[in-house]
Amino acid sequence: MHKASVNIVGAGRLGQSLGRLLAASGRYRIAGVLSAHAESAARAVAFIGQGEAVGTIAELPTADYTLLAVPDGVIAEAAQALARDGRFLPDSLVFHASGAGELDLLATLAERGIAVGCLHPAFSFADPARAVAGFAGTPCALDGDAPSCARLANLAEALGGKPFRLAPGGKAAYHAALSVASNYLVTLTELAGQLARQAGVPDGEVAGLIGPLMRQTLANALTLGPAAALTGPIVRGDAGTVARHLAVLPDDVQPVYRRLGERTVALAGARLSAQQQAAVLALLHG
Repeated sequence: MHKASVNIVGAGRLGQSLGRLLAASGRYRIAGVLSAHAESAARAVAFIGQGEAVGTIAELPTADYTLLAVPDGVIAEAAQALARDGRFLPDSLVFHASGAGELDLLATLAERGIAVGCLHPAFSFADPARAVAGFAGTPCALDGDAPSCARLANLAEALGGKPFRLAPGGKAAYHAALSVASNYLVTLTELAGQLARQAGVPDGEVAGLIGPLMRQTLANALTLGPAAALTGPIVRGDAGTVARHLAVLPDDVQPVYRRLGERTVALAGARLSAQQQAAVLALLHG
């Protein structure tokens, strides 16, 4: 069975994790692993179990695929260096794995006629060993032209992921969705904890108070859909409770509560009468 060859530029957690998963699939072979630091490249090769550690782009062997597993801020620079000093097979495909970075970061390669794309796993690679163990089923967003996405879909499946293709120009909205789902959930957790402590809940009891409710609510929203999962005073049209909330909220929290409240009114939709909607919005608009 022919195994497609893969070079990895960048020997960090992402490169190590994807490299080992590809090697373990039996469908891909890691050719070269590049790092400016010899020790990092050697460590990555040892973890992956395949590949040649190299220190410059010119030393990379030719390969069917090259993954730019470098920080977002240097993807374009790495692509330029690869376009200048790299060696390519006729059907080489170069891809990066950034969630926010656009495909045009690889423009210098595309201008040379080299196929380019992006494969972003919606996964946290905090620890390579844990990442490898838990990666199966991870959604993998693809960006590029149809032939490149077809090839990257096969690669994503070999990783154990579930590939899907983004709409043209959809990368920014995609990354914003992940940021809202992840970062803002953490911020809301902090905000709910702040209000619980304001109410007199001891620090040690806050997680036990809000945690089960947050977990159950999130499970309901993902299973039933946000509209069906919505509960609370706004969807009941309970303007009195909303007014009491606003009366005790710190000044810096009020704008957040008001904007989220407006969005919640919209989500509640027809479950609120016109009179209830107007009463709640009048309070939220303050």
